[in-house]
Amino acid sequence: MTQYGFYFDSTRCTGCRTCEMACKDYNDLPASYAFRRVFDYEGGTWTDNGDGTFVPDSFAYHLSMACNHCEMPACMANCPQGALDKDPDTGLVLHDDEKCIGCATCVNSCPFEVPVVDTELMKSRKCDGCASRVAEGGAPICVEACPLRALEFGPIDELRSAHPDAVDAIAPMASPDQTKPSTAILPCPAAKEPGDTSGAVANPKEVENA
Repeated sequence: MTQYGFYFDSTRCTGCRTCEMACKDYNDLPASYAFRRVFDYEGGTWTDNGDGTFVPDSFAYHLSMACNHCEMPACMANCPQGALDKDPDTGLVLHDDEKCIGCATCVNSCPFEVPVVDTELMKSRKCDGCASRVAEGGAPICVEACPLRALEFGPIDELRSAHPDAVDAIAPMASPDQTKPSTAILPCPAAKEPGDTSGAVANPKEVENA
């Protein structure tokens, strides 16, 4: 099986949200949740030089993240209904609405907090990597919409080979060790490693899928 995934260049991303809005429009999503979210991660402090001057070490950057279509998806492993499965051709984690009972086990299992329960449909929902577009030879709508070309999509091994400086995760993402996300991320100079506590998400209400 060829595993597909996303490449994200955090040196290019300006946090414009075009990827997020294109995804919401294409999937006809309500205002309450999104499949792709843009996190603003900020932090830093001041160092007192003792002579009346101060030196800042503040930082800020953006992270655009959708479903990571993990190699070992926790959502799939824990779903009691078997409503999540990996596509045999692309490795994309797909959701079966007919099997889903909206129990939120996938929501609570995912370390990246990707799935969300639609309270009107009472079904969980998530990014499917625009599987129908990919099957026709296209790219996910978020990739095509990005004006800075900060996103790419394809076989994750090829993306990692093409971008050897990429890493699997940056803050505020969870550690990649548990699920092995199919991601390749080029860190900007300010980027912090997963688990970093020197910064914080500056837009928590915007990125909370509620």
